[in-house]
Amino acid sequence: MYLLFTNPDFDTPSGLKARMFSSSYLSSSTFKTTVFKNVTTPIEIILSLNKPQSMYCQLLIGLIRRDEVLRIGTIFASTFPNCIKFLQDHWKDICSDIRTGHLSDWITEPDCRTPMSSFLLEPNSELADLLEPIFENESWERIITKLWPKAKYIDAIVTGSMSQYIGLIDYYSGRLPIISTFYNSSEACFGINMEPLNKPWDVSYTFLPNMAYFEFIPVDKESPQKAQKLHFNGVSNEESIEKLENGNAQIVDLVDVKIGKCYEVVVTTLAGLYRYRVGDILKVTGFHNKSPKFQFVERQNVALSIDRDKTSEADLSKAIKAAEIKLEPHGFLLTAYSSFADTWSIPGRYVLFWELKVRDSNNDQLKLDSNTMEQCCRRVEESLDFTYKLYRKMNLIGPLEIRVVKFGAFVELMNFFVSRGAAPLQYKTPCCLKIKEAIEILDSRPVRPPSHQLCQPVSES
Repeated sequence: MYLLFTNPDFDTPSGLKARMFSSSYLSSSTFKTTVFKNVTTPIEIILSLNKPQSMYCQLLIGLIRRDEVLRIGTIFASTFPNCIKFLQDHWKDICSDIRTGHLSDWITEPDCRTPMSSFLLEPNSELADLLEPIFENESWERIITKLWPKAKYIDAIVTGSMSQYIGLIDYYSGRLPIISTFYNSSEACFGINMEPLNKPWDVSYTFLPNMAYFEFIPVDKESPQKAQKLHFNGVSNEESIEKLENGNAQIVDLVDVKIGKCYEVVVTTLAGLYRYRVGDILKVTGFHNKSPKFQFVERQNVALSIDRDKTSEADLSKAIKAAEIKLEPHGFLLTAYSSFADTWSIPGRYVLFWELKVRDSNNDQLKLDSNTMEQCCRRVEESLDFTYKLYRKMNLIGPLEIRVVKFGAFVELMNFFVSRGAAPLQYKTPCCLKIKEAIEILDSRPVRPPSHQLCQPVSES
């Protein structure tokens, strides 16, 4: 059961038609003649542009065919929280449709309604009676394995910024293996995971040298100046490759990368990209024959900064993982996070948005302990680099703040970016928010008390 969605085509300023990579792939003959044969959902529903109706029908069919489902997947892990929230809102309708053998009247799209006639052939009260107690259970822990008992693993990309969803998927799936099968982007297909049963944090991708011409810019992750030239527009564009080469920078070919070193990947493709800086930072972990294996580290241009401090996506992720330990004794699960640099305050400060849920309950009501949240703030600050701690001590950066938001807030954030043209299957939760409207979406869904921050800076040692 793969949860797959498409976006409409759009016009470029020059009048050419364009579409998202995922939509192009799902519409291709390759998908229809190969992968689609193993997917539970009819192609018409997958290609429907009405996402809520498409998701409803995909989940309904998946439950009707639950005994056939051996794997559950999507492209990026960020789709799973949206699907769980959707199930919470619509499971009663789904069970009613199964019980009566009649599709809900609010499903009006012909691309969704017509194919469903092949699945809702007659009432199935036995299946509805089986599913309802599962949905009505106070805790939804392991609900994926309860609904699809033959599922062997979860197929989704959980590297990079997607790693924040590992805990959530483990919770709902009962720790089914999570397999990140490939490293792909709109620019090129980079590599595949040759050791799929590795833990998500150990995943490396073996590059496919016949998919593009790959070059690499060495990145010194240990240098204090590592992020001094980073921009915030999502694309690494400080200098062209030619300027770097004229400045005697060493551009490395695929076969010349060194194990343990970090690089920014550059691609030249048959589609017309010439020495294009994708903006991904990768670490070499080994070789498969002569092709290197890379571990995704971070996006080059994602960083929080107030003054001369530079906190990368990887740095922030590491700090938040360290703070998560403080939540475990209280039964809380961090389901999603983002951040922004609050430069309107004096002095400016880092603000983290955390979405939490109670592990043993499906209830959205959280009883937060101020002392625990302050410990989380402290642990995050302790895990950041020397420059941040120094500027905190000098009061050039204000106390870090954690704002806890209601469960489902990050689904609304995704819906906002999808409404602005983002592809549902290619959406990645921004590690750092820069759009005012996006920040307001999360700010408008607080859990009381609304925020927690430290009064005193941590030591810079």
